[in-house]
Amino acid sequence: MTLQEQFEQAQLDSKTLSERPDNMTLLKIYALFKQASSGDATGERPGMTDFVNRAKFDAWAALAGTSKEDAQQQYIDLIEDLKD
Repeated sequence: MTLQEQFEQAQLDSKTLSERPDNMTLLKIYALFKQASSGDATGERPGMTDFVNRAKFDAWAALAGTSKEDAQQQYIDLIEDLKD
């Protein structure tokens, strides 16, 4: 399987995890997915009152400079760990 195929499989696997990950893990999953699919964070940081989207944006922005391939591999590894 190519890295892209493994990434796509991990996306499918993430929807069928036996347990819902904690919020910090969910943020990491989101950030790695966005970095792997879109690259570095773009747009304006959400305002102070938009807690959820601000946290998501900050988690994504923290991965700035990470290559798409590296983010894909980290995403795959994280989902594999959560499947166990």
